[in-house]
Amino acid sequence: MVAVITGASKGIGKALAEKFAKEGFDLAICARSESSLLITKNDLQQLNHSITVLALPFDLSRKEEAILFGHKVLQQFQRVDVLINNAGQYLPGDISTEAEGTLETMIQTNLYSAYHLTRTLLPSMIANQKGHIFNISSIAALKAYSNGGAYSISKFALEGFSQNLREEMKPFNIKVSTINPGATMSDSWSGSGIDENRIMQAKDIAEVIWSAYNLSKQAVVEQIVLRPQLGDL
Repeated sequence: MVAVITGASKGIGKALAEKFAKEGFDLAICARSESSLLITKNDLQQLNHSITVLALPFDLSRKEEAILFGHKVLQQFQRVDVLINNAGQYLPGDISTEAEGTLETMIQTNLYSAYHLTRTLLPSMIANQKGHIFNISSIAALKAYSNGGAYSISKFALEGFSQNLREEMKPFNIKVSTINPGATMSDSWSGSGIDENRIMQAKDIAEVIWSAYNLSKQAVVEQIVLRPQLGDL
């Protein structure tokens, strides 16, 4: 079994990679930072010495790199059982005042990365008549909020991508799930002073995704919303 996880060098992506590694999946992971990625690869292989880990530094906000990563994955593994589009970025701001180019950056990073990689891997998944695609979105895709700006717009777009993909993949037995987490401990919260007990842990997201993956072939979780027990911040 092979799982492809983007943005896998830290936070939710790394927690997902660790979960699937423990469960015996071969992995194809990517991130922009080569040094962080190599550390993650070593950690994963320490967790499970029997798995193969393909770790490649790519910036998936660039169309050509997203496509190339997909081709590298297929060259190594020939098939994909799970695709988790987790690569993303958060830039706070209001639509009226955020820096010029913020929307383009958010769309390229949070939407186009998933779009181009998924399109590259889909022919193989369709040929196998099997697979599960998870798109990591955000509660910012469900309701407008202060300081959301272009980030929220990009996540609403990712939500639309997921819903259309879900409809298209039904005849091919490929499941599509959208994950909408609230505040989750990651580098985004470093230095914020927030109590770690106030927000979710990355492994919470990983456990929920693993559970959704393990449903019978007749069932799919179309959307999952997770929030801290005490609510949004």
